[in-house]
Amino acid sequence: MLTYITRRILYSIPVLAVSSFISFTFVALAGDPLGNLRANPRTTAGILKHLEHVYHLDRSIPVRYWYWVQDVFTHKLGVSLNTSQPIWPDIERAMGHTAQVILIAQLIALVLGVAVGIFSAIRQYSIFDYTFTSISFLGYAMPTFWLALLLQILFVDIYLKWHVRIFYTSGLNSHGSATWSLDRLQHIALPVATLSIVSFALYSRFMRASMLEVVNSDYVRTARAKGLPERSVTLKHALRNALIPVVTVSALNFGALIGGAVITESIFQLDGMGPYFLGALFSQDAYVVMAWLMVTATAVVAFNLIADVLYGYIDPRIRYD
Repeated sequence: MLTYITRRILYSIPVLAVSSFISFTFVALAGDPLGNLRANPRTTAGILKHLEHVYHLDRSIPVRYWYWVQDVFTHKLGVSLNTSQPIWPDIERAMGHTAQVILIAQLIALVLGVAVGIFSAIRQYSIFDYTFTSISFLGYAMPTFWLALLLQILFVDIYLKWHVRIFYTSGLNSHGSATWSLDRLQHIALPVATLSIVSFALYSRFMRASMLEVVNSDYVRTARAKGLPERSVTLKHALRNALIPVVTVSALNFGALIGGAVITESIFQLDGMGPYFLGALFSQDAYVVMAWLMVTATAVVAFNLIADVLYGYIDPRIRYD
């Protein structure tokens, strides 16, 4: 197992290197990082030339990329082109807020999706199955931004009509509240619900399809023929193998959730990776954009590695040589 994990990490290094160079090239060609300063009449040519030299903007893209790689490892992702402030503290703060929303949403979606998928497969073509099949299709078809706006409007109307504050529609905390409290949960509930609904639809459909395939296999029929209880057949024999596709999908969906969080966090005005990325993109701060891309790419690679390791735990037939 240790050899396998080490090999996968080593394979990921060139993937991250190539993807980071391609991303850096496109970001560098997207616009002028000093465009706002050039438009300022108070900015002299000497100041612009000095900044170009300090940030290596007068060099070729491969040379700039090499300097950026050095900053990543020696200065924790370097400094912002616009503010000259270190990038890592802002990334750390925004990443912590985004992780709270995404991990809670993933946990809720996985638990509910797996449970509903199992029961739908066992009770195939029942009212429960038809009901949640329709709900799943509806949830999967909903655009993330539309669902977020719908929930926001719904709870604003509840507050205006009944003067009852159930959930907040913007921000992470009320003034003076603790980082983790009922107030924080009230603030992130709607973003979590937005991401959970979309992911729940995906997981429940995959779980149902996977369970239907497994329950009709020979070894499950053999377990029933031995007289084992149906609960044991379902949970000990069928479920473990049926979970493998769901683990794969959940790992891949993590990257999609990060993309969905960009929109969701912006709609709910959360101080997370989404608004941080959009702010850097609109201000053409290439180093901040690259820092965001590298952090998210590393997270996606890490979750795919975790999924590969879980395969061996779920299905003992899988061996890592």
